[in-house]
Amino acid sequence: FPEMAPPLWKNLLQTTKKRILQQRRLSLYNGAHGYEEELIKKKLQQFSGGSINLSKEDNGIGILTLNNPKLMNAFTGTMMVELQERVTELENWKDGKGLIIHGAGNTFCSGSDLNAVKEMSNSQASDGMNMCMFMQNTLTRLMRLPLISVALVQGKAFGGGAELTTACDFRLMTPGSEIRFVHKHMGLVPGWGGAARLVRIVGSGAALQLLGGAARVGPERALRLGLSEETLPSSDGTAALEEARAWLSQCTDGPTSVIRAVKTVVTAGRELPLEAALRTEKDIFGTVWGGPANLQALVRRPKHK
Repeated sequence: FPEMAPPLWKNLLQTTKKRILQQRRLSLYNGAHGYEEELIKKKLQQFSGGSINLSKEDNGIGILTLNNPKLMNAFTGTMMVELQERVTELENWKDGKGLIIHGAGNTFCSGSDLNAVKEMSNSQASDGMNMCMFMQNTLTRLMRLPLISVALVQGKAFGGGAELTTACDFRLMTPGSEIRFVHKHMGLVPGWGGAARLVRIVGSGAALQLLGGAARVGPERALRLGLSEETLPSSDGTAALEEARAWLSQCTDGPTSVIRAVKTVVTAGRELPLEAALRTEKDIFGTVWGGPANLQALVRRPKHK
């Protein structure tokens, strides 16, 4: 029987990982909600421009760049579709531990490209709803990645750009930057999940102020509200990115399997009812217990100081 143990353990490990991955990829919306993904993707692809670039570094840190500097990195339709593709790529990246999201040209993101929004609001009413469901699905999958994520906010994060920051675990701001939920001025509320996530980050009172007042939130106020973790010293793109990397490394230093497990149990704790979160924690514990990092640590017998 002892010879059976390793294969059994490996089996449990594989099935647990598979189940957790399936949960992560589960869409919020499907046909039953009137959601037509292929149709909306075709529509979105008519509004081209910009790109979403991903570089995966050897240390397990991914850099996702919103690249449409002519329009302050506003999301065109093709960028929305590309974001979904990059998220799928990150879900399949077994060596990933961390993710930094930033914008090209020293600014974050000014929301949606208004040309696409105008065009879609003049066509079928269902287009807007489908775009909303498409982006909620993508940003929810982004939030559930087993990577510890940081939004590096330089310049402006407005509208959909502000919503995107809330899909990250942390926000770091540079001097002179601002986050602003401008939806009220467009006669709208957030539609990409930004309101629900904002309430969980800053509480309902502060969320009402930020959404109801379409308030400009600079680095100091963001720190006070708990919307930002830290104000970085540099405004310049390259230096700020280095500072964000150094800040993130405090959470991501260590074995990949352990860092990914940490993120997964925290996601479960945030999203699931207590009993389900506890069961997920037990399952994830099972994937690292007796694993290489655990066995090495036992050999070293570290004394906690």
